[in-house]
Formats: sequence, C-alpha cells, structure tokens
Amino acid sequence: MHTDITMNEWIDYEKILAIDPFVLEKTEKQALYRKVMAQLTQLHRQNCKTYRQLTDKIGTQVGIPVRLFKEFDLKSIQDNAVFKVMTSSGTSGQAVSRIYLDRETSQRQSKVLSRIVSDFSGRIRMPMLIIDTPSVIKNRASFSARGAGILGFSMLGRDLTYALDENMNVNFTAVEAFFDRHWQEKVFLFGFTFMIWQYFLQALIKENIHFKADGILVHGGGWKKLENLHITNEAFQEAVKETTGIQSVCNYYGMVEQTGSIFMECEYGHLHTSVFSDVNVLSPFNLTPVPMGEKGIIECCSLLPTSYPGHRLLTEDEGIIEGEDDCPCGRKGKYFRILGRIPGAEIRGCSDTYERR
Repeated sequence: MHTDITMNEWIDYEKILAIDPFVLEKTEKQALYRKVMAQLTQLHRQNCKTYRQLTDKIGTQVGIPVRLFKEFDLKSIQDNAVFKVMTSSGTSGQAVSRIYLDRETSQRQSKVLSRIVSDFSGRIRMPMLIIDTPSVIKNRASFSARGAGILGFSMLGRDLTYALDENMNVNFTAVEAFFDRHWQEKVFLFGFTFMIWQYFLQALIKENIHFKADGILVHGGGWKKLENLHITNEAFQEAVKETTGIQSVCNYYGMVEQTGSIFMECEYGHLHTSVFSDVNVLSPFNLTPVPMGEKGIIECCSLLPTSYPGHRLLTEDEGIIEGEDDCPCGRKGKYFRILGRIPGAEIRGCSDTYERR
C-alpha cells in the first residue's frame, strides 16, 4: 500500500542536513532519534508490504536483520521512482542485497557522506587516487558496494586517478604521474581495506617503491580477510606510511544498506556516530541494550533512507560502545569499536533470537 504522504511533510531534512555532523549532545540527539525513527518506521510500514509483514511478526523495537535485504525486495517506493539500485558485494553464487534508491534518498546520502568525511579530510577538494579499477563503476544505474563507495567518495576529490588496471595490477605509470603532479599538494587516497593491502601496498613493497606524499588515506571494509592474515590496523597503517609517506590513515565502518551515514575513525582510533547515524549494542540473548563497555551485536540507525526500510538494521557484527560525547578529538556522539563478525552469523541465528524476545 502506497500513500500520498511524503516525508517532507513530516521531517525537515533541510534543517537536519544543515546541522554540523558532530555537535549534538546526548539528550538532543536522543530526542531527534525518538521522533524521526518513529516517523520512518511508520512510513515504511505504510509503503512496504514486506517490511510491514516482518515487523508485524518481530516488532519494531529492534532493527530488522540486515541479511533480510538478501532475501526480500524491500522498497517503499513505486517501481517507476527507482533512480538507482545498489548491491552488496558477494562471492560467486552468493545472494546479494539489493537497495532501491529514489533520487531524493540518493542525493541525501551523497550530501551526508560529503559532510561527514569533510570533517576529517577538510573541505578543500584534493587530488584523488582511487585504489581500484575504473571498470567497477561502468554501470551508473546499478552499483555494487565497491562502486557505490567509489562514486560517493569521488565527489570529494579532483583529478580522479585509478591506481589499478583491469587485472588488479598497479598501474605504476599512472600512480607515479599522479604523485609527480601533486607533490606540492595534499592528496586524498581512497579504497577498500583488503584491496589496498593485497593489490597496492604489497606491490609497492615488492618493488621497493616509496613515495613522499602528504594527505589522507580513507579506507573501509575487508577487515575479515586481513584478520585471517593476522594483519592488524597498526600494521596496515604502518605499511601505508612506509610506502606512500601519508601519515593520516582513517578507517571507516559502513554498509551498502545505509550508504552515506558512515562511521569514521578519529585520530584516537574511535569510530564515531554522527548526527545522521547512531549505533546501539544489544545482547545476543534477548536483543536488549547492554551497558557501555560490554560487547554485543551492533544495531545501526540512519536518518536518511526513505525509499527503503534501512533506517534501523541489526548487523552481523559484534562491538563495544566505548564512550559518548567525551572523545578527546572533541566530536560529540557515541564512539565505538568493532570486534568482528558474530561467529557463524546467519539470518537464522539473528532472527530466531529476535523472535524469541
């Protein structure tokens, strides 16, 4: 059932998006989220039949398991309003999530991504080296998680240069020319963690190539593969600094199901929620919030998605909330740490626990 009610009648997104990403303190943010989360839940229950049926069974007090996007088409808009479809990255034969965006949601997510990242990188658009291959963004109507990430972050840079060729080999000619062109400027490097390590850093180390760049490297995703190789965040950062010269290395946590409202790592190693995103840590036994400092399942909230019910999602990751409003970096909001995937994470495990509440 689709209604004629639009979120613009309920939520003043222009006002929300004008707020600096890290200024709201706990009480202000809680009030904002109580109101907007309830409105988004109502919107999606009205306009997405599958979401309404799911929440009729499992309730709305906790987010829906993120893996449900692999099982169902979850959208709160008519087919003719679909502007872009994003898919999660998956191995061959594995089901992928499909995220349906209308133009308004897509633009909202892009604007917020820029606001959050600029708080860490600065507001000046820097020359950008993308540590990936350009083929990943060829289809502008349908993006993988990699493609969506590249497209979103590329709006923050200029002189976009791809570091890898179609065979995932470093294009040393292009990379060296990029650093030569911008040796007097700060540069912005972006890529996905495992790909940076496996295809870029290892190639530079093998060839004993060292640059003397200044700027920031932003990376996210793929930590599971690095953990399997026993590569720590500290070892990753050290390899970046040794091979490129870049001293500012910033990890982020995010998912294609909540594009835009990512969680960036500050200079003290904390992942930060913003005005536009929040996290809760829930007990694996009854999905109720655990005390600060205790580990549990990460639930992610976002104010942004109106075209699909992705505003409140139960992830398959374990984490710990380490503090709120008191990080030494000065940014307000919760800050947290990801511990890794839930052992044997499957929709069956999460949803069964959830339904037994």
